[in-house]
Amino acid sequence: MKNIILNKLFAGSLMVFLLLSSCTENFEEFNTKPYDATEEQLAQDFKNVGGNFTPMQRGIMHWTHWKYQLQQNLNGDVYSQFLIPPTPFEGNINNVSYGFVEGWNLWPWKLAFEDVMTPALLVQNITGEDESTKHFNAWANILKVFAMHRVSDIYGPIVYSQFGQSDVSIPYDSQEEAYNLFFDDLKNAVDVLTPLADAGNTSFSNFDLAYGGNMVGWIKAANSLRLRLAMRLVLVNPSKAKSEFEAALSHKYGVFASNSDDFVVGLPEAHPIQTIGNSWLDTRMSATMESYLKGFADPRMEKYFSPAAASGEYKGIRQGIEISSKSQYQDIAASPGKWFETNRAMKIMSYDEVCFLLAEAALRGWSVSGDAKTHYENGVKASFGKWGASGAETYLENATGTAAEYVDPLGNTANDVTAASGILSDITIKWDAAATNEVALNRIITQKWIALFPDGQEAWSEFRRTGYPKLFPLVVNNSGGEIGANEFVKRVKFSSEEYNTNRSEVDKAINLIGGNDGHNVRLWWDVNGDEAGNNF
Repeated sequence: MKNIILNKLFAGSLMVFLLLSSCTENFEEFNTKPYDATEEQLAQDFKNVGGNFTPMQRGIMHWTHWKYQLQQNLNGDVYSQFLIPPTPFEGNINNVSYGFVEGWNLWPWKLAFEDVMTPALLVQNITGEDESTKHFNAWANILKVFAMHRVSDIYGPIVYSQFGQSDVSIPYDSQEEAYNLFFDDLKNAVDVLTPLADAGNTSFSNFDLAYGGNMVGWIKAANSLRLRLAMRLVLVNPSKAKSEFEAALSHKYGVFASNSDDFVVGLPEAHPIQTIGNSWLDTRMSATMESYLKGFADPRMEKYFSPAAASGEYKGIRQGIEISSKSQYQDIAASPGKWFETNRAMKIMSYDEVCFLLAEAALRGWSVSGDAKTHYENGVKASFGKWGASGAETYLENATGTAAEYVDPLGNTANDVTAASGILSDITIKWDAAATNEVALNRIITQKWIALFPDGQEAWSEFRRTGYPKLFPLVVNNSGGEIGANEFVKRVKFSSEEYNTNRSEVDKAINLIGGNDGHNVRLWWDVNGDEAGNNF
């Protein structure tokens, strides 16, 4: 891992705002030059507020390579079993083997506050009660929810509603409170943007990395995110889940309706997985991904990955095994595919996910036009189309293929997964109208998991919510008994930086999750977890 200097962490993320706002005395004297634009000049084309939106858009899933590695790749990507490093970081006692690295687990929190929450607060302070700029605050709130629901889905309680209101200690919102605020922020933002979209307002154009200033795109993104968050609540608060889902779906501009609606942020260079995987050689296909893609004869495998350098085969690495050196697996496991080399884009949320959400909603009998089968098949077709893979119709007719057995490429039989092990999933691809709702949900979420690649964070959240798809348990579990054999990580602990800078409120936050700041503690919405079979 390059450029990760764990003993030189920044000052507490919650202090960033204080640093930005504390040195205001004599501001005009020290910061105005004869040749600089005045605030009045900047306000004419919204540059005074718009400059905050680049870090927000690119901070949801960070484009900087080493930051992405710590925010996403060594957390959600591993816990979802999308990608596994061949590198035995920290003597192979790291997040991959549940020997959690304190310095890594800080970053999903830290980056969200530095690159999203702080700029959003600046936008809020600039816009204030000004009617002419309130739509920028609405846009900032959409981006906040995109970023902060991911943080909450990692840690549980978060600092959200009172961020920036204190320079001493900042209270946390429980996850339930945070989700209620997320729904309010999304609805209110859509309410603000809708009349401006009706009028063709393009004031976002100079700052918009996703939709080129088209407010309808942001409205659809907000409504689509509302679907995602609503479904997360389906077991803990089914009535609210249904009402939020249906409200978002019924809006005049609706949700994503094609791949062209996807929320994709343009990047200044290739996707960070290209550097992490193909320059640093620090991430590879997982054994679980190999099992599903091969068992389903999935044409997307050649889009997601490139064959192993040494063998020319598509092989994965099982999570939580003995690895003594990077050289063991780096050349015999499949690396990230060519797409990551040539595409300067970060997928945040996409149409195929919306299709799978609609399929599940239809399965649950909610007010959704179309049936579960149609939405399920649309999701698969959309994913194929997005990746340029052919054969979706044939793929959807496959009624026999199931997850394939896994054989360790080094011949370490302790890492193999055979049919006799009881670990492999037996779900198939073709829709079966006679299947139970639970089997149908397994089918939906398994295909959703494949389509979500490479967003391991969202895939991990959906695995915890539903128990699907079936993942491989760790062979080597370095949690010291905190996470039991054949069990999976439920959340990430609060970092020592939070303990050091906000201790009294961290203690209160821990009480909100039962008094245990553990990796085995379920989040508020995780009332089923990895015990699949109890989703209805």
